Amino acid sequence: MNPKHLNKLLDVVRQKNLIDQDSEWSNGSETYFREIRLELDEVQEELDSDRNCYLEDELGDVFWDYLNLLLALEQEGKISLSRVFERSLAKYSERIEGIQQGVSWSEVKQKQKQRLAEEQAIEDHKAELI
Repeated sequence: MNPKHLNKLLDVVRQKNLIDQDSEWSNGSETYFREIRLELDEVQEELDSDRNCYLEDELGDVFWDYLNLLLALEQEGKISLSRVFERSLAKYSERIEGIQQGVSWSEVKQKQKQRLAEEQAIEDHKAELI
């Protein structure tokens, strides 16, 4: 995979997002959440049909809708796009390193869930102070 392609695709997603702001079609993140579900059904159909070029096309649609969902959620103030990527990289790097060191996936996952709960508790406490 060429990293430049991902950056170019993100640029196209941003352009689409600008169009969506003036569109009656889009209802923000709800639109893309719904579309991902529909596209996953199409992926399943293509998995069953053995038509690889169609499968790749449908997987591209899922990825497209996922990126659009992330951008919409960021605009709604619910997430930070860069933090989603940072969290994902840290999360799965830690799990792979754990496996390589003989720690089970579920053990690492449990520790990560505990850290998330602690992080959320801090955020909740901050919100109470405001």
